[in-house]
Amino acid sequence: MALILQRNIILALLIVVAAAAWTVLVWQWIGMDADMRMYSPTMGMKAPLFLAVWMIMMIAMMFPTAAPMVLTFHRVQAGKRGRGETFVSTWFFVAAYMLLWGAMGALAFAGAAGGELIATHAGMSAATAARIGGALLLMAGAYQLSPLKDLCLAKCRTPIGFILTSWRDGQWGAVRMGLEHGLFCLGCCWLLFLALFPLGIMNIAAMAVVTLLIFAEKTLPSGERIAKLSGVALLLYGAAVLVFPQALPTFQPMEAMVMD
Repeated sequence: MALILQRNIILALLIVVAAAAWTVLVWQWIGMDADMRMYSPTMGMKAPLFLAVWMIMMIAMMFPTAAPMVLTFHRVQAGKRGRGETFVSTWFFVAAYMLLWGAMGALAFAGAAGGELIATHAGMSAATAARIGGALLLMAGAYQLSPLKDLCLAKCRTPIGFILTSWRDGQWGAVRMGLEHGLFCLGCCWLLFLALFPLGIMNIAAMAVVTLLIFAEKTLPSGERIAKLSGVALLLYGAAVLVFPQALPTFQPMEAMVMD
């Protein structure tokens, strides 16, 4: 009975924190200048603020999809405590998992800031920028169909399998497991997050679609098929953007900025 209560508390906390993060993102989106929220890769932010927003995004988008793994980790730890063995709080696992996504955010900011700098100095046209975005969408689609995606997704779809093959005792063991699971999760999703940049980094609709896609891939029986279908869709959309750059949501205002 106590285990069920603890499980429900952890699940409720994950849901509440994710819901709060979504609320903050929507509030941020409403208050942000339209050009910045949709068409600037760094959203006009310095690194600290960008990383703070990035972490809120990761909490909103990844906590729901990581919940099965987090709950499985807690169940095993609760069993160890029931047998009188060393118990480690689940939040060590979660903190390490989020630490990895924070590191990814630092790399994302470096890439976004570098891209903005290159585009400014090169005088890149809206069509060229959009076609680069289309190429990123093609990369994301191709990755969805790749063996590496299949490998990482298989690890994320079977929490108990990950626990059995990657278990480490103690607090540092929990941290290592959180980092390792984060790497597999990153392997599943990194190009989907990269695709958010050409779609608009603060495009709430795109964020919601990516969140639902990741959740479906990891939890539904047909998750692997959904991943493949999404890959085909991204390939088709990316190809369309190469031919018709106006098909990208970020195209028109960027062109207007160049004209100004």
